[in-house]
Amino acid sequence: MQLHPNELTIIYDPALPPAKKLRAMAYSITNNVNEIDYTRTKISTTVWKEILYMLGNDPKSLLNKAHPDYQAKVKGNTFTMNGWLDILSNYPHLLRAPIVVTRGKAILCDNCNDILKLGKSTNTPSRKLPHLIRRDA
Repeated sequence: MQLHPNELTIIYDPALPPAKKLRAMAYSITNNVNEIDYTRTKISTTVWKEILYMLGNDPKSLLNKAHPDYQAKVKGNTFTMNGWLDILSNYPHLLRAPIVVTRGKAILCDNCNDILKLGKSTNTPSRKLPHLIRRDA
């Protein structure tokens, strides 16, 4: 899976309650939306590493600590970075919220309105038309 810089990518489970609202908000920002259903598509550890870098968070902060699988498989254990990446790759249902990625930035959307923190749309025209931009020779 490759993340294109001009599209907004949502990594989520469409069956969860906030999914419809988040999806609608994503399409209101841009028409270039890539939806990744982590229940059907396995995300590689390399992609998770990129996402963590963009988020600026540690992997443990992305997980829902109240989930029974977290309690059984993760709680009380210490993991290396590769271990955390394996957990994200093999148990993405432990994510506490959907992740939205665009233009080298990512955000964990605990609230659907968090998607607006990513800034303006990629397909919004600039304020000045290209032929009106002054270029110094």
